[in-house]
Amino acid sequence: MFDFIIYFFVFIFGLIIGSFLNCVIYRLEKEESFLFGRSYCPHCKKTLKAMDLIPILSFMALRGKCRYCKKKISWQYPLVELGTAFLFILLFQHFGLGSNFLGFVFYSAIFCFLIVVFVYDLKHFLIPDKIIYPAIALALIYNFFNLNNLLFNFLPSALGGFVFFLIIFLISQGKWLGFGDVKLVFLLGLFLGFPNILLALFLSFTIGAIIGIGLIVLKRKNLKSEVPFAPFLVLGSLIAFFWGEKILNWYLSLIVY
Repeated sequence: MFDFIIYFFVFIFGLIIGSFLNCVIYRLEKEESFLFGRSYCPHCKKTLKAMDLIPILSFMALRGKCRYCKKKISWQYPLVELGTAFLFILLFQHFGLGSNFLGFVFYSAIFCFLIVVFVYDLKHFLIPDKIIYPAIALALIYNFFNLNNLLFNFLPSALGGFVFFLIIFLISQGKWLGFGDVKLVFLLGLFLGFPNILLALFLSFTIGAIIGIGLIVLKRKNLKSEVPFAPFLVLGSLIAFFWGEKILNWYLSLIVY
């Protein structure tokens, strides 16, 4: 029962943070401060009340429509809230209760940055520097307290991924991926390290290829269509972070036997 209560509060906290991330995503686009100012409907600009901002419940109670103008509310809002909540649950399971609270806080913050990157790039084909640079700074500061790991694992992983993607960017003249993806890979290396960064990149390209081919088959895209790559990088990184060791052990067992 105690574990259930803890997980329940972690889930609720994740929903609240997810609601805040939706605010960040919207206000980044509008170049507004996400620390100050009341939330408002993007359609009628009506200031929203507290009862309109309860994660998930408000969306369900209002049937996905604004209380005031009745325009549809994007499914992005409940999906980001739920996604953030489940990620917090996974992180809590990963670190356990009190065993590494600082690690839980750090990776929770990093994953929040990645959620914003995922959604923003999916919507606008752009990775905002206002998100990437603070995340890189945070990762460097956190890893600085374990200097050996930073110098001999995380930093080389970040630089290796950065150089690899920079070469792709230069060869394609920015047609295959944007420079934001290059900076994002540097960030991923700083918290995944080796060998998880390699697995994350492999998974990203694999997931991207499968979805890309699927979109072409369904005639939603063609070979010349632009597809944001950051969402695939984020998905690959999350899989590598939580299940990378199991995947690598499984792969190595196939080679050995």
